Amino acid sequence: MTTLTCPDCSAQVGPRDLICFTCGANLPRLAPSVEEPVPITIAQKAVSDRRSQLISSTVLRISFPAGNVEVPAGTSVLLGRDPAESLVAAAFEGCDNVSRRHALITVDDSGRATIRDENSTNGTFVNGDRLLPGIDVRLVDGDTIRLAADVTGSVALPS
Repeated sequence: MTTLTCPDCSAQVGPRDLICFTCGANLPRLAPSVEEPVPITIAQKAVSDRRSQLISSTVLRISFPAGNVEVPAGTSVLLGRDPAESLVAAAFEGCDNVSRRHALITVDDSGRATIRDENSTNGTFVNGDRLLPGIDVRLVDGDTIRLAADVTGSVALPS
């Protein structure tokens, strides 16, 4: 199995990840045939190891058809199509019914996760219930998030 690394910081990333959770860089989409990555130098590994100790581990993962969105503790991720606003805009490329600023996912330092509709045109849904814009709704492990009519993701929130 090929180990994938972030092109900006050389941190290890998953094959379906859309952003690097060490440095926040957008990751390129992989072509069907993946070239072997350039080996990491000892200096790069030392920097990567030090950075991973400073950054919180991933607490929330949402699995969308186009890829995974992971949110570390103490951070927020905007879901939407606008790459200037959303680090994970690539997940919604071609989804015209998803707003440019659709919903905000927040995980606080204690691991409590919430989602808030950002006045999207076609709505944000948790387990089939439409959210009121601007109101934070708690997310738990096993919830289903739907953006607009057909972009669905599964929430994994380890205890």
